[in-house]
Amino acid sequence: MNRLIETFRRGFTENVRFAFTALREHKLRSGLTILGIVVGVATVIAMVSIVTGFNNNVIGNLQAFGANRIEFQKYEDRFGGGPSADEVKHRPNLTMDDVKAMRDQMPDAAAVSGLVGTFDAEIHVKNGSLEANNPYVLGVDQQYPEATAYTVGHGRFFTPLEVDHSALETVIGSDVKDAIFPSEDPIGKVITLNGLRYQVIGVLEKKGEQFGWSPDNKVLLPYGTFEKQFGFVVRKDGLSNISVVPKRTEDIEKMIEQGTAVLRARRRVPFDQPNNFAISTPDQLIGQFRSITGGITGAMILIALISLLIGGVGVMNIMLVSVTQRTREIGIRKAVGAFRRDIIGQFLTEAVTLSTLGGVVGVLVGGGLAALVRALPISLPAAVPVWSVVVGLVVSMSVGIFFGAYPAVKASRLDPIESLRYE
Repeated sequence: MNRLIETFRRGFTENVRFAFTALREHKLRSGLTILGIVVGVATVIAMVSIVTGFNNNVIGNLQAFGANRIEFQKYEDRFGGGPSADEVKHRPNLTMDDVKAMRDQMPDAAAVSGLVGTFDAEIHVKNGSLEANNPYVLGVDQQYPEATAYTVGHGRFFTPLEVDHSALETVIGSDVKDAIFPSEDPIGKVITLNGLRYQVIGVLEKKGEQFGWSPDNKVLLPYGTFEKQFGFVVRKDGLSNISVVPKRTEDIEKMIEQGTAVLRARRRVPFDQPNNFAISTPDQLIGQFRSITGGITGAMILIALISLLIGGVGVMNIMLVSVTQRTREIGIRKAVGAFRRDIIGQFLTEAVTLSTLGGVVGVLVGGGLAALVRALPISLPAAVPVWSVVVGLVVSMSVGIFFGAYPAVKASRLDPIESLRYE
């Protein structure tokens, strides 16, 4: 047994040496041959890295705003599209009365909170001569922090009394604090919001930028206060959403059923008609997002497979040329006692070495592209999964075995006498 293993080791080592000798003698030809494999493997590695990092980031961000959070909205979330004209016409706005009704009829909810916001208006938030970078403004109630997994990092949040009496107070995001209070404590200070004065009572903890958008660049007002200054937004669109968080994770479905029943009753939806509002959970959004990125990944893998096919045909072509050029060598080897399996092993090893080298270069190029994406100004958190490297190398080796088999078998079938006569 040991003798057999030693014989195999020597034969394999010798075949690898032959393969690298052939590669060194034909560098340009070998480089062009593996180009297709490099492109295919690099595409797979880069796309899997970008999509994996993108998925992880989006999922993490969604969960950061409450993994158990249920949102009741006027319209469904759509990637790349808005509500239809029929939906706009027939769907009434969500209101704070809906929030109060849900809060009263959903005792198992830990928090029920409505919010309204102005996201595309020109907003000027100033502290003296310092001005924030056009933040957005939300009108919220006292349960906003618990319903959206936000915590107050400094100071405090609105009390129910302050919300009910539309207090002229504000809680600001960390970006706003950094912009207009760079070196002083903002608590108790007065800022202006489009000319109106508000006292700062709290600063939210920083969440961090997400794909060029910062959830920390915002100003919160009590709902009634927001309605007084931005009443046109409330009249036009109503609440942006109503967030519900159950006391126990296993009660999510129960909360959805109860919230749906409350809203259907308040909006007088007939029993045989679908909801005229939308419900979303982080799991639903994650599922939609994964289906989109999965489709993109599938398309890119198809392109990569085409590149690998082209690369494999190149390997087969170059190995057939190699067999022709080394016909006398094959004849000499057979004349001194080489078996067919030795000839097959020699040429198959050369083909696999060629394709694996292309796979290694492809992995390095794909990893480099992922690193380049991470370094972009609006960085995507591309991450190279270990499994993608393993798959890339295994596939490139398989290409060498599949497309190198025919030239190797053809070489092994050459007649030694005819081969020795070959010029």
